[in-house]
Amino acid sequence: KDFAAAHAAGARFIVTPGLSDRVVADAGAAGVPILPGIATATELMRGLDLGLTHFKFFPAEQLGGVATLKALAGPLPNVRFCPTGSITPDKAPAYLALKNVLCVGGSWIAPTEYIKAGDWASIEAAAKRAAALKPVA
Repeated sequence: KDFAAAHAAGARFIVTPGLSDRVVADAGAAGVPILPGIATATELMRGLDLGLTHFKFFPAEQLGGVATLKALAGPLPNVRFCPTGSITPDKAPAYLALKNVLCVGGSWIAPTEYIKAGDWASIEAAAKRAAALKPVA
């Protein structure tokens, strides 16, 4: 239901907190790229079985962060990640230094207090700082 609404609204890609076979199938049928969230190697392998190679790693910090992504790189060198979950601007460079990390996500870009205050200038500034962070590979 959420995928259909997002697609109807013009979403050009989908990011989910978890891996759902149905949402992956719906996105594939619609030709919409998807970045499903995974938390375990088992979920990652299920995603690979579905033909995916790019995943959101969530919640990154709570699941071992950089160390876990380094460990997954050995047996799964062709997988790429967008880690999210308690990543701060100070922690982001360590993630971006990994070859299997394409980007990071973080709520620091648009914190609830900025949104509630309508502080769009601070959100814009935070987004520019985040966009300036570059992955290694």
